[in-house]
Amino acid sequence: MTKDWHAWHRDYDQPDSALARRLVEVRHRIVEALDAAPPGPLRAISLCAGQGRDLIPVLATHPRGRDVTARLVELDPRNTEPARRAAAEAGLTGVEVVTGDAALTDRYADLVPADLVLVCGIFGNIDDDDIRSTVRHCASLCATGGTVLWTRHRREPDLVPVICDWFAEEGFVPVAVSSPADGVGVGAHRFTGPPRPLAPGVRMFEFVGYDELEQR
Repeated sequence: MTKDWHAWHRDYDQPDSALARRLVEVRHRIVEALDAAPPGPLRAISLCAGQGRDLIPVLATHPRGRDVTARLVELDPRNTEPARRAAAEAGLTGVEVVTGDAALTDRYADLVPADLVLVCGIFGNIDDDDIRSTVRHCASLCATGGTVLWTRHRREPDLVPVICDWFAEEGFVPVAVSSPADGVGVGAHRFTGPPRPLAPGVRMFEFVGYDELEQR
């Protein structure tokens, strides 16, 4: 990786930044998904989880937080270390933070289908073909009735409507999708299709980085 994705997280600490606004929206959608989840144990996975700033604080305070077994996968150990620390300080014994390649299906094989799937911070950093591939795999990662949360900037060309169509083709229905005026591009989709097996040993996407993509 050429970009410093550890330093990138600093924008979350700037209240007026796009990342901070996006974080507020993602956390809100996580709360909604947990509120709507059925009673009993729940599963959650987060791809390219960074420092876990979206999922961990919600689980720490939500009444259903201790019902959740979660796995957060992130490549940069400088990000996984604070995520592990945050989970431990919150007493979230069901949260596992893994340092590794989040694009590999094998990372999630024993924890899917999940009730909550986070693919936040990915769709703006991979090419369109890989976005389509990842959406297709979400139908294997997500349990029927579960929720996928995803993000994508809404600059031109705005791919969000196309991504919504791709989710629809895979059996998802929209719960909420931010408008172009919001600028932060947060989507929540519920999977209504039948369970699908997760193909082993598959790479779902190649994380390129938005700065490199813009140069292509």
